[in-house]
Amino acid sequence: MPLIYKICPRTLWQQAEAAGRFAGAPVDLADGFIHFSTADQVTETAARHFAGISDLVLIELDADSLGEALRYEPSRGGALFPHLYGELPLHVVRSVVEIQIGPDGRHVFPAGVTASGDAA
Repeated sequence: MPLIYKICPRTLWQQAEAAGRFAGAPVDLADGFIHFSTADQVTETAARHFAGISDLVLIELDADSLGEALRYEPSRGGALFPHLYGELPLHVVRSVVEIQIGPDGRHVFPAGVTASGDAA
């Protein structure tokens, strides 16, 4: 079961939980799909799009649970990124954890999330 990840501001995720649905962050709404990353991609996604930003959560889910609404499409450097065309059903979320910022200013992920299995 392939796992995919969404990095999200905590307050936005709390609003989604309260509403019972997640339609996406502003960038997702503008692009017409919800952006996700694989384990191989999540560290770079954090560095590129969330550098220096704290109070984030990492949402983990099984890619297969999204069916045909999830498509892998070329993005950065031609890499295939998972994009969800539609809302994220909250019942498929496996976990939501805080992303800390380490002393070096980079995001620290829970062990096992990144492709190498090490905290990033």
